[in-house]
Amino acid sequence: MDDILQPILHSPRLKEYMNELSSYIKTEEEKRRRFYETISEQEKAEFINGEVVYHSPVIRKHNQTTGKLYTLLHTWVYSNQLGFVGIEKILIRLSRNDFEPDICFFRREVAETFSDKTMFFPAPDFIAEILSKSTEKIDRGVKFEDYAFHQVKEYWIIDPDNESVEQYLLDKENKYNLFVKVNDGMIGSKSIAGFNIPVKALFDEAVNNDTLKQMI
Repeated sequence: MDDILQPILHSPRLKEYMNELSSYIKTEEEKRRRFYETISEQEKAEFINGEVVYHSPVIRKHNQTTGKLYTLLHTWVYSNQLGFVGIEKILIRLSRNDFEPDICFFRREVAETFSDKTMFFPAPDFIAEILSKSTEKIDRGVKFEDYAFHQVKEYWIIDPDNESVEQYLLDKENKYNLFVKVNDGMIGSKSIAGFNIPVKALFDEAVNNDTLKQMI
């Protein structure tokens, strides 16, 4: 951060820059307020860097992969009373942006603060995004940076086309490091106690069913 700010702090135009930034932030905050007033349950929309981003419907494979992970994760978390698992329409409200991750998990201590009418959620412990052509740049870009900045401990990027999972873990400097990238074998969460599944369970119906039976 200091490397970015130093040229500005030593510039004779510092006050001019500050006024411009102040005006920009004020305008963005007004846009965000309008976003909250107009969003509905019928559409998937996010507020990213001052703009409302609407997402198109997903293809079948994306939807199936999301469903398979959610079913496994929800079953495990619910059975062990670990917290709350959200899917697709959970609005995560961060300091600047508002995202709707495909899958997210909140530990029990945080989940117990939610009510049935909670609409805006804090940064979760775990997020999984299922890649698509229209979202990959965002998932690997602003979301990757923002999730880390807000201390989301674990981030999975799942590629349904290549049937692979990238598991990123947060380091002490609030940056993500790639822990593992796999398309076979087992993958275990570091932030969801005991959640350990075959990678194929995210893409293969039979493996998913077998894994689910072992959890019940």
